[in-house]
Amino acid sequence: MDLKEFPRRRKRLMDMICEGSIAIIPTSQVHIRNRDVEYSYRPDSDFYYLTGFPEPEAVAVLIPDRTNGEYILFCRERDKKKEIWNGRRAGLEGACNYFGADDAFPIEDLDDILPNLMEDHERIYYTMGNNSGFDQRVVGWVKQVRDRVRTGVNAPDEFIALTHFLHDMRLYKSQREIKAMRKAAWISATAHKRAMRSCRPGMMEFQLEAELVHEFMVNGARAPAYPPIVGSGVNSCVLHYTENSAELNDGDLVLIDAGAEYDGYASDISRTYPVNGVFSKPQRDIYDIVLAAQGAAIKQVMPGNHWNDPHEAAVRIITQGLIDLGILKGRARTLIKEQAYSKYYMHRTGHWIGMDVHDVGDYKVEGEWRMLEPGMVMTIEPGLYFPEGMRGLAKKWWNIGIRIEDDVLVTRDGHEVLSMDAPKQVDEIEAIMAGAH
Repeated sequence: MDLKEFPRRRKRLMDMICEGSIAIIPTSQVHIRNRDVEYSYRPDSDFYYLTGFPEPEAVAVLIPDRTNGEYILFCRERDKKKEIWNGRRAGLEGACNYFGADDAFPIEDLDDILPNLMEDHERIYYTMGNNSGFDQRVVGWVKQVRDRVRTGVNAPDEFIALTHFLHDMRLYKSQREIKAMRKAAWISATAHKRAMRSCRPGMMEFQLEAELVHEFMVNGARAPAYPPIVGSGVNSCVLHYTENSAELNDGDLVLIDAGAEYDGYASDISRTYPVNGVFSKPQRDIYDIVLAAQGAAIKQVMPGNHWNDPHEAAVRIITQGLIDLGILKGRARTLIKEQAYSKYYMHRTGHWIGMDVHDVGDYKVEGEWRMLEPGMVMTIEPGLYFPEGMRGLAKKWWNIGIRIEDDVLVTRDGHEVLSMDAPKQVDEIEAIMAGAH
């Protein structure tokens, strides 16, 4: 973690929200898995982007009209007894000395102190809707200030969501962020290669998932960026299948959508291959279409193109490919206009990726597709899905579900495929799988 980057982010945000404002950014809550067992804690991405503070029960407050701008952190105090049970805390001193807060207060004092900090500020930057309980507390603090107007204080009269400013900042990755995303993608690619070498008929989907997660962790990624998808046979046609409970059968494909999180940044990679290591002709025919569509889409990732250019390129290749195989009938231009492909390709070709796997950032600006600029990172992930029993579909295509996904950085003169180490050419995949058995 490079702690020097966080003060720069806070200063930039405070410069944008200007004087007369106060910004309030709470972190995420601890969530219970069952009874008294908690899920592994992950800070809120907006909060962590500005603070680097990893602990729960914390709120950051930014007040730009104080000298040099002021960053106040409310957090847990040190507690020797609790730290014996649940781990060390930074405490108020650590919040200032290590995490760069100008001042720190106990989280228990939030209700007493924050209304005073709101006094004589015109507007509050706070994103409503993420935590209804905290939303009510913010409204209550404003009411407390309004109740004191006869004493001469002024109360805020405007709420502004932080997302417009903060999410636009997060859309453009710094060199440190790109370095972390390269590492996350490399770890994930290594895991996908391990899964290819391990895959064989008779395994369970969750055993293949275990190979992925093991490789994530031994390389320093403590957790997946999202629940891994390991879908074989008919399950390969379920876009967000996460049960991972079926047996891998000879002759089926397995679709794996899995990415590691490293240093707070996500990767997102999908690969599809035959359980037995050899593509059948129908599987290869569909795979070649998806691979060609992905290649055409990746070529469209460059400054000056807009967000939808890669999707349009993928749709053209997929539609023509389905015509060539006799799955669609008609003229490509007409079929594209009618979105006939959407019966088999029903999702978009990508999304932003960063601290969140489906990262923040607008896809349109003033009603027009956003132009791609250096520092943006996106996925390119076309797919085709033919579940068993589709009306009018020849049986040889049944249960073929294929998605190929990579993480792509927009550079000054084009693009960089961050996940390039994950094999996706048919000959390469088959050679890896043949060499493992």
